[in-house]
Amino acid sequence: MATINFIAGGYNLPINNLSGSGLGFFGAAGFGNSVSVGAYQGSTYITDGNGINQGPQVNNVQWVHPNSGEVQNGAILALQSIPNYQGTLNIQFTNATPCRVQNSKLFIYDRTSTNNLPSGVTCAVANLIHPNTTQTAGGSGDVSWEFPAGSSYILLSQLSNGGGFSPGTSGLSVNGPSTVDTEHDYYVAISASPNSIGSKTFFGLLFSTEYL
Repeated sequence: MATINFIAGGYNLPINNLSGSGLGFFGAAGFGNSVSVGAYQGSTYITDGNGINQGPQVNNVQWVHPNSGEVQNGAILALQSIPNYQGTLNIQFTNATPCRVQNSKLFIYDRTSTNNLPSGVTCAVANLIHPNTTQTAGGSGDVSWEFPAGSSYILLSQLSNGGGFSPGTSGLSVNGPSTVDTEHDYYVAISASPNSIGSKTFFGLLFSTEYL
């Protein structure tokens, strides 16, 4: 049976241990701390859909420049230098029998319809493709942050030349688009900035893929 799991990057924590749970983005001081309008979050937690119940703190990747982000240990890295395990989210597709995947999309929307923009928030996303655990150049994911919103989406696991591939376990695409596996892992960095004061709860992520 095909299953999609959302896992906190680097911590192997399933993001389903709280009712209606997901990721919450807060200020650098920690859970519940607000983020200034126009700034990006300084910490990320697993929380409920309203951002009230505190779950574990997870990897934070903060937008600092169109081509770079600040990771959990404070280092500011070019996006292609951020290892997969330091990403915000691991989207894991599994299937009982080996398969390949294609046309994997990530939407940011208002939790009602993917035709709608998220309400009151700007969300930056970067597809990380860097299985090496060192913070060095050599990844082949996004060079710059993308800003999917509503029907706009990002196509995950696209190489710089525009050719997609099937990522396999831990994002290792051993045979490019022909990679067959029972597990396919995508890694993304996510950073959020409020456009106005107040909690932003009409803000969600949707993932879809095709498997063969």
